[in-house]
Formats: sequence, structure tokens, C-alpha cells
Amino acid sequence: MKLGLYMATQWRQGADLGPELANLIEQTRTAKASGLASLMVGQHFVSSPLQMFQAMPLLARLAAEADGMMLGPGLLLLPLLNPVIVAEETATLDWLTGGNAVIGLGLGYRQEEFSSIGVPFKERVPRFVEGVEVIRKLWSGDVVEHHGRFHTLNGVQASLKPKRPGGPPIWMAGDVEAAVRRAARLADAWMPSPMVTQENVGRLGALFRDTRKAAGLAPASEFPIIRECHVGTMAEVREPLGFKYEAYAAWSGDSGFVPKDGIRADFDKFAQNRFIIGSESQVVNQIGAYGELTGTDHILLRVQWPGLDQKTAVRTLERLGRVVEKL
Repeated sequence: MKLGLYMATQWRQGADLGPELANLIEQTRTAKASGLASLMVGQHFVSSPLQMFQAMPLLARLAAEADGMMLGPGLLLLPLLNPVIVAEETATLDWLTGGNAVIGLGLGYRQEEFSSIGVPFKERVPRFVEGVEVIRKLWSGDVVEHHGRFHTLNGVQASLKPKRPGGPPIWMAGDVEAAVRRAARLADAWMPSPMVTQENVGRLGALFRDTRKAAGLAPASEFPIIRECHVGTMAEVREPLGFKYEAYAAWSGDSGFVPKDGIRADFDKFAQNRFIIGSESQVVNQIGAYGELTGTDHILLRVQWPGLDQKTAVRTLERLGRVVEKL
């Protein structure tokens, strides 16, 4: 079982971001020293009531601290982005990491992001599918001819190929069956969010594997998932975790991405079978159970949320070093 850091890059409105880059560098160094294998950061735009660093420039800075770790965005909102830029920036990141880059991709679900960037929400699936095709063509190193609905490339080549032949692994998010089937056909792995219960991680993971097999594709080499994690008590983190998920609930509208009433009615019940929280021995047992019940072999753990202090987050990362030793 691999453990990684899913880095929190969001802060409450009005928070002083002056010390936060130094804090993230400290977290990266601690994660590496603790034996964590990977580091990913998320992406959102117009993210009020949260402030948020953007993924790719931040990862370029952290790459020097994360030498030897798998590093990448988890995830980029591909329908909102130009796939040529995504392909070339990710290829650059692959060289900066010595061939250890990974790229997570997702559809996005917030109307505000699509409206602000000028992309019709109803086009997000076809833009996503075509974007993945363009990225993979550019990573091949061949002269690319592409005449699609949204993008046209006339006999061009990317400025550089990734260090890793064929490009970094593409992991796709999505918490419903249609998204899982799409990931099985287009991606190298499916990466469920912390909103998916342990039971559904197992059920949808089986759907991913079955869909690949039916399509004649090789089994995925990794099964990464994202979980919230605190080595300690729920009481220590309930308020910042609750604030985080209330923000998600406000963002999601009628998308169903977050069950608003379920969070407000009983947050502890919502966290059950979604989050990994407890003493070191309890966290070891919970991680082991995820491996046995879902088949995951790579868990990315988010250990900080808006309002949680740096000292507590670093302490969890240090304790995770002892967890890694016991797995």
C-alpha cells in the first residue's frame, strides 16, 4: 500500500497567505521524510468563500522539495482548459520530477467556473473526451493532425515530449457510474473523491476493472483514492472539516455532488466510511481495511482544511511516518 499527501491549498477569505508557501514546503519535506510516495494538489477557479493557489505553478515550486515522489495535479478541470497547454505544462512537470509526474483530470461541476471562463456547461463531457485525445497525441511525439469539434491542430508537434515514454499516467476522477466507465476507457486509473463511501469505492472500482476487461484493455497498474485523514480525534478537526464540506455543499447546488442535508444533519455519520480518523493503530487498521475491501493500493491523504493550524497538520504527517512503517 502506498500513501501520499493530497495537499490542502485552500484558505478562508481574509486569511494571510504570506506564510502559506513556507508551510506547504514544510509539509512536503515532512511527507517525504515520513515515507509518503506521492503529492497531489487540486484545482478550482473563482473559489469564494475560499482562497486557493493554482495547481501547476505551485507544483513546479514544490518539485524541488518532493524529489523522488510522484507529483501532479489531482485534478485539473480539463473542459475549462486548453489541452495543448495542459499537455506541454505536464510534459514540463515530468522533466522537473525526473519522470515522476502524474496528471489527474476531471469534468468540473460548478456552474460559476464554466460561466466565468466562458465554456458552456453542457459541453463539458465532449470537451473532456476530445481534450484527452489531444493530450495523448501531443505526448506521442509524432506530427499531430487533429480536426475536432473544439480543437484543430494542423501538422504540429509539442514543444517537448514528456520524460516518461508515452507521458505521465492519466488518472480520472468522477463519482458516478458513467464517469467510472469513461475513466476505464480513457485513463490509466480511476481516482474517487472522499465523498465516495468505502462500500461504493469497492463497487465502482469493480465496475472500472470490468469495463476495462470488456474493452480489451490491460488491468490498471494502480488504484488511487483520496481520503480525508487525521491521526487524532474527530473533535480536533470537526470544525475545519465541517467548514470545508459546507463550502462544497454551497458550491454544488443541485448537482448532488455533496448531500447537503446529510452533512448538516450529522457530520460524524457523513464522515463514517469516508474519512480516515483515529489513533495511529486505528488509522493503520482503517487503511488496511480499505485495501482489503476496495482493492485500493494507493491512498492520497488530505491532512489539513481551511482553519486547521500548520502544527496539527505537520503532526499528522509525522505520525503517518509511523503508520507507513506498520503497513
